[in-house]
Amino acid sequence: MVFLRVIEAMGNIVKTGNISIGQGSQLILISGPCVIENYETTFQTASFLKELTARLNIPFIFKASYDKANRTSINSFRGPGLTDGLKILDRIKSELDLVIISDVHQISEIADAASVLDVIQIPAFLCRQTDFIKEVAKTGKPINIKKGQFLAPWDIKNVVEKATATGNNQILLTERGTMFGYNNLVVDFRGIKIMQDTGWPVIFDATHSIQLPGGAGTSSGGQREFASTLASAAVAAGVDGVFMEVHPDPDKALCDGPNSLKLDTLYELLSQLKAIRKALFS
Repeated sequence: MVFLRVIEAMGNIVKTGNISIGQGSQLILISGPCVIENYETTFQTASFLKELTARLNIPFIFKASYDKANRTSINSFRGPGLTDGLKILDRIKSELDLVIISDVHQISEIADAASVLDVIQIPAFLCRQTDFIKEVAKTGKPINIKKGQFLAPWDIKNVVEKATATGNNQILLTERGTMFGYNNLVVDFRGIKIMQDTGWPVIFDATHSIQLPGGAGTSSGGQREFASTLASAAVAAGVDGVFMEVHPDPDKALCDGPNSLKLDTLYELLSQLKAIRKALFS
């Protein structure tokens, strides 16, 4: 006899564009390259993902960073910066009619970023910065708070309270693994339910969770071969969406290549995740 776990939809629904997240809505995908390398690669990736997710009927939010301010080395590639990066994201948003998310790192960036982004992401390392979180939340935009590698799942409720104190009730929470030891992360899948019990949709970051922070000395390593396993487990645990960094050629990516997935592997993986989700909510 086969027993299926019945997931009870609960909590708030977050809406951006025509996408609804939470309360048993469709599993969403947040995906794109770690950083904007140039317009061509970013557009190629976004276009591929739009076509693929349309074919699979998976709601899609495109992600790429205009600046990665938390690189391992001062010599690491960070991206084109705020002004040029937002121009590229705005162009791609318009040309492909996409919902766009990117991360901000400083209060001074927030107003410009909010003029382009549909969802604003708070990086894991900044999730305890009270004034920063409040200023992002004051934009009224949906915000995606990545749980720091140093936080227990139940500690995220304190972070949420900082954002909702501004009146913003459009909150996503992202699990991206917890520091386990030297240059390693581990995912505790109990955390998905614990975080959802705060009342907000939870996204699982399948590629940063298999990152090896600083594992390559002057850059982070990664074990992309485990991304599909962790993503499948997260969807089975009832997560509301999956976050994946992807690239046409991860081995040549300028940022987070070792934990990024190749575009041609995504159809099979997303089909599998969709099937798991259907088993939970059908």
